Amino acid sequence: MDFELPVELTRRLADLDDFIDREIRPLQEQDDNQRFFDHRREYARTDFENGGVPRREWEELLGEMFGRADAAGWLRYGLPEEVGGSGGTNLDMAVIREHLAAKGLGLHNDLQNEASVVGNFPFVHMLLAYGTPGQCEEFLEPMLSRTTRIGFGLTEPDHGSDATWMETTAVRDGDDWIINGAKRFNSGMHSATHDVVFARTSGDPGDARGITAFFVPTETPGFSVDFHWWTFNMPTDHAEVTIRDVRVPSSAIFGEEGAGLAVAQTFVHENRIRQAASGVGAGQYCIDRSVAYARERVTFGKPLATQQAIQWPLVELQTEAELLRGLVRKTAWELDRLPHMEISDRVSMCNYRANRFVCDAADRAMQVHGGLGYTRHTPFEHIYRHHRRYRITEGTEEIQMRKVAGYLFGFAGPRKASHDGTRAR
Repeated sequence: MDFELPVELTRRLADLDDFIDREIRPLQEQDDNQRFFDHRREYARTDFENGGVPRREWEELLGEMFGRADAAGWLRYGLPEEVGGSGGTNLDMAVIREHLAAKGLGLHNDLQNEASVVGNFPFVHMLLAYGTPGQCEEFLEPMLSRTTRIGFGLTEPDHGSDATWMETTAVRDGDDWIINGAKRFNSGMHSATHDVVFARTSGDPGDARGITAFFVPTETPGFSVDFHWWTFNMPTDHAEVTIRDVRVPSSAIFGEEGAGLAVAQTFVHENRIRQAASGVGAGQYCIDRSVAYARERVTFGKPLATQQAIQWPLVELQTEAELLRGLVRKTAWELDRLPHMEISDRVSMCNYRANRFVCDAADRAMQVHGGLGYTRHTPFEHIYRHHRRYRITEGTEEIQMRKVAGYLFGFAGPRKASHDGTRAR
């Protein structure tokens, strides 16, 4: 077996580093932009007087980064050529996401809102798979150039992982649909021009079939962004939304009527493996910083690194990093070659373990750094706050483990038992 990365990929990593050094790092260092990344970062980014949403200056800096990355051909690297991308593979993107996260905090790859010089665009893949020609023309390029922003309204006040029990409904009225309901943690709503709202249009509570996705302009009468939830990870763009008698045309349906959950699940495997790769990279950064500090820090007359109480927890974390790195890259390589449902359990393994790992690594880094580790002058609290959410969002770790259990015991996946009790071969 050959475990070497493709030569072309390693060359691209070197080119990417060169681009960051030439274009992005100088931008971060000019005009006191460093305030968005040092101990002032949470306050520099957050408009606390305006509901806790991102400050305009912060988003303008991100916009400049996106523009430079797009002009250099990096931003759309993982997208198909038809939308200006390079068709980067799942293995490419996993390696790149880990590589960028392992560099630590910076404009090149910000943890706060997944802003990166190499972008991850789930909505683009959704549109390419399910959008009508008119929807693709209306949204694709404007979304990539950030003149159009689209929110995602799936979670509700009383329903998160149990999305098939959602209470938001849409009923037909002639050629239109009338939507009523509420959404919680509706992402991107501080600047969204449109929201993709999921609503039940047929079937019974708990049915996967019968949920439809709609493009809803945020200026539509009856659509209300009530407030933004202040989260562990500020600034916030997670809104509470109320939808009262919102009228949209049938052309607003995204995908097939009644099959909205298929739209929601598009790109889920790719997104989760990239998220896992970022967790491995950020966790490795925490380990590396902790090792370097322990070698320099002298306590009781000798380097902190000589203490087994410091060594062994970091040894455990480094071992887990190596194991996860191998599993993530192997699974990403398989995603490029196999039907995704054949290896969905391995994607879930990567995701929940990597999310847990990076939280453990950030917590340990705080401990190794002592009092300094508890301050915002070190980056570990920021890393922890960011990655802690992924043990809940994007499929909780309990949901991921349930997926693994389903495959392991034959309740789901390729080994699912048939109705007569025999195993499918």
